[in-house]
Amino acid sequence: MRRRQGGLMLVVHVHVRVRPEDLEAFLEETRHNASASLQESGVRRFDVLHDEADAAHVVLNEVYVDQSAADAHKQTAHYARWRDAVAGMMAEPRTSTRFTAVFPGDDGW
Repeated sequence: MRRRQGGLMLVVHVHVRVRPEDLEAFLEETRHNASASLQESGVRRFDVLHDEADAAHVVLNEVYVDQSAADAHKQTAHYARWRDAVAGMMAEPRTSTRFTAVFPGDDGW
């Protein structure tokens, strides 16, 4: 697969605010999605991070080999299942921030 400029990975942090009563169900659905995502050839990491200071805040740390891998992820059945299952569990729309990985390099992921 083609790499981003200079062979650097695409990193996306997705910030989700979860309704407190839905936290456990959200985390269960998100674990399922993360596990399936790691089977995709263009996904290098898919971390689910729960904020210690704010129980309603969950961050997904997603690392892709390039934009086409990120686009392919959005076309998978497991992503569609997750998106639909958690839509009503969010206290507000999720947001994301995109990064270019500077370190580690391709073989460090």
